[in-house]
Amino acid sequence: MSNNLRPLSHTLFPIGLLLIAMASIQTGASMAKTLFPLVGAQGTTSLRLIFASVILLLVLRPWRARFTAKSLRTVLFYGIALGGMNFLFYMSLRSVPLGIAVALEFTGPLAVALFGSRRPLDFVWIALAVTGLLLLIPTGAESASLDMTGVAYALGAGVCWAGYILFGQKAGEDNGIQTAALGVLIAALFIAPIGAVHAGWALLDIGLIPTAIGVAILSTALPYSLEMVALTRMPARTFGTLASLEPAFGALSGMLFLHENLTLTQWLAIGAIILASAGATLTARRDTARLVPVD
Repeated sequence: MSNNLRPLSHTLFPIGLLLIAMASIQTGASMAKTLFPLVGAQGTTSLRLIFASVILLLVLRPWRARFTAKSLRTVLFYGIALGGMNFLFYMSLRSVPLGIAVALEFTGPLAVALFGSRRPLDFVWIALAVTGLLLLIPTGAESASLDMTGVAYALGAGVCWAGYILFGQKAGEDNGIQTAALGVLIAALFIAPIGAVHAGWALLDIGLIPTAIGVAILSTALPYSLEMVALTRMPARTFGTLASLEPAFGALSGMLFLHENLTLTQWLAIGAIILASAGATLTARRDTARLVPVD
């Protein structure tokens, strides 16, 4: 492979992983919403994390990795951020449409991208992504229909998402993809008591198992493993900017699986977000020969 193609392949590989992860997680979110009437958002989050942790433990076998006291502390924060992100996002989906909830949650990675930026051109892409987000969020008469509690949950999920990016990158540097398994296990232990208190014995209904496993794979096991690999191959600011595609995937998933129709304004917002992500990707290729974790 030539010297020019090698940096290109190093750049495109983590980007491809992120695209697959985002499509998977939004499809899983649509599937998870069907469990809300049975066990609530709290129980759904618990089932998702419990089954995902079992799958990842069996596949990745994190006990083979060598963790220090410092790295375990980082993984602990990573797991708590992951659990909080899942829980608060599902709580927001009870009353906020999927596309809008994802747009609000995106304030977390967008903040990571903003605070990590160092050049004026970076702010052009961020501004374009912000424009898309503002177009996704209803204004005027439509905004009155938004449940403010759900909005608060989505914004809280964004704060946890920012922590997930920052702690996940640090945790993944030492033990790579195996960190995802331990992080999801910590998240499950953190959230499961909340789901058990809310849903009670309904969590033990074997009829929920197929859907719960599907949600666990699509929303957690597959995307978080892929993201852990991507996080260790690009700066946090690049990850945060590329994650601007997430609201687009959320809006499309809501349209396909939840019959949430998109307006022309929302389509324009999706186009702005995709353009911002493409611009950030091309800029990153010119800036560095390879994407490496930031300190």
